[in-house]
Amino acid sequence: MKIVAATFSSLLATTASANPFAPQTTQNTAKANYIGSLMRGARPTAKSQLRRLEEEADVDISGYSIKFEQCQLVKQYAGVNGNNNNNNNNNNGEDSILATKRFVIFRLCPENSCSSCNSNYGEYIVDMDTYLESTLRFKQEQQEQYCQACEECAADGNDDDGNDAAARRRRRHLAYDNLNCNTCYDECKNIENMEVNGYVDASEYINCQKVYENENTGKVYYAGAMCSGSGTRIKIALFADEQCSLYDGSVDADQHIKNNNGYNVKLSYHLLKQTFPDYDCVASCAQVDENDGGNGDQAQQVEVAEVCQDLYEAAGKCEQVHGFVDGMKNYEAYDNQAAQEEEVCDFITMIKSGSYDQTGEIVVTAGRSVLSGKAKTTGGQKFALTFFVIGTVGLSAYAFLLHQQLTKGSGHTLSEQGGAMA
Repeated sequence: MKIVAATFSSLLATTASANPFAPQTTQNTAKANYIGSLMRGARPTAKSQLRRLEEEADVDISGYSIKFEQCQLVKQYAGVNGNNNNNNNNNNGEDSILATKRFVIFRLCPENSCSSCNSNYGEYIVDMDTYLESTLRFKQEQQEQYCQACEECAADGNDDDGNDAAARRRRRHLAYDNLNCNTCYDECKNIENMEVNGYVDASEYINCQKVYENENTGKVYYAGAMCSGSGTRIKIALFADEQCSLYDGSVDADQHIKNNNGYNVKLSYHLLKQTFPDYDCVASCAQVDENDGGNGDQAQQVEVAEVCQDLYEAAGKCEQVHGFVDGMKNYEAYDNQAAQEEEVCDFITMIKSGSYDQTGEIVVTAGRSVLSGKAKTTGGQKFALTFFVIGTVGLSAYAFLLHQQLTKGSGHTLSEQGGAMA
């Protein structure tokens, strides 16, 4: 287990600006990137050679959906400079040799099969910040479109069928099967008036930030995202350091987060909880070009959603063992990641097997002993120690009796010999 963790840690030991899971940049990929920069503002034709080159460089995952699997904190060796990147933390001026890494494991499941995603899927691991930033941006845009469609509900009945704006609105409404014009308005107004009602969006605190400081006592709290519910949830918690690695479970975040007026506010998880649903998909990777309305029998252009593309590019990949057929093995740009796929799979397996607890400490046996400041003995170690002690006492007693018998026997013989000589 230590070998796997150390190997995976070496994949993370890159420069701060580098992505440890990014495809290897070769002469071919550099050329493709150059071509992409030239074509950024162009619209190649359907039979364009440049379009074909672009398509060959990108993995087509439009037929899949994102499924949240697990969140996990992992404490790893921080390197020479410890866990203090700014040399200004609250650990009595001392750097920590451990850095807390936050990971999210997710799957790419065949479209609309997140509730039964057991085969032909890809499994991935990415840092929590990247996962939350990508999924929350997607959910925020989705929420804005939902409320916009809700506001336009009443306008549909007033526009005739020939109105292009009305047709676009109808297409947008069709994307929300559960849109009810009578109830969605209240829901959107509650979101809009969240701050007025004494709430703040929990997604605003996913990045570690100071939320409380008492100048008299010197007490400081930082708010940030952490895993909860055995990795099935993500919540906002309070920490004692600016890296949000020293979790303080004795206080509640709602007690120390205040608004601009200095009043305590409650956290609303309306948006954040959509990034870790129990059974539903987080997002579909199929995105229809809104500018392509279709022309007769011509099908609309389907693209890979940005949230899926961003997460796929940033994540470590474990695909072949799960039967994922549309993955990186078919693309030269991902040769570097394909060579490290086994290490990534092993690390994902280790995390899912319960090798780390909620704070990121290594668990020796599931749910029992933790390698932290003080090591605890397991049941097997206690049995072996007891057996050794009892065995030692028994051997000592036997040695004492044997010594007594030898001593008595030796004295008897000498007295008999002395009597004969007299």
